[in-house]
Parts: sequence; C-alpha cells; structure tokens
Amino acid sequence: MSEKKIIEVRDAYSLPEDVFEAVHTALNEDVDEVVSLFKVLADPTRLRILKALEVQSLCVCVLVEATDQKHSALSYHLKLLKEAGLVDSQRERSFQIYYLTEFGNLLLKHIEKRFEKS
Repeated sequence: MSEKKIIEVRDAYSLPEDVFEAVHTALNEDVDEVVSLFKVLADPTRLRILKALEVQSLCVCVLVEATDQKHSALSYHLKLLKEAGLVDSQRERSFQIYYLTEFGNLLLKHIEKRFEKS
C-alpha cells in the first residue's frame, strides 16, 4: 500500500494530499452556469411564474391578467426562464404557450419540498 503524502495546512491541521487536491479542484470549478440559474431563481416574479406554470401551461396574456405586471416585463422574465432551461413554449394558433420543462418541474418540486410548511 502506498503511503499518502500529508499536506500541513495550518498548525496541527493536515489533510492527505489527494483530499487537498480534490478540494482545490472543487474550488476552481467553473460555476458560472449554476450562478446564472440561481440569479434567475432569485427573482420573486420568476418564481411565481414557475408556480403558475406548474398549475397549467399558459400564455403571457393570462399572466398579465393575473398579475400587475406589464406584458413586456413578463415576456422578459419568461425569456430568462427559457434561457435557463426551466420553461419552454410552443405556438398554438396566435398564442405563445409557456410550460415547465422537465428540469423546471423537477427543480420546482425540490424547492417546494424543501420549503414546505409543516
């Protein structure tokens, strides 16, 4: 069995070299996509849109009627949600219908489960 090199971090605290390297690698990973997703989720309006789309696929016109938001503002939020892979849309006659993607649905379920009130 090979002997592991021990890295002394501070005073009496030490780690095996492979663990230290794994920590270093984890701290240097590219997390830009995850950060972008959290930024999208950090907006209350966007979370509410996700919750509304959990009930049913909707056009922007329904969201405008159900909120105090302007059509342009809701379209912007939906664009960001779509870019994050949380929603998608399809054309039905003259309406653009938005719906949760599988990823959006799973993520929303996990969030709701974590924050459900007992």
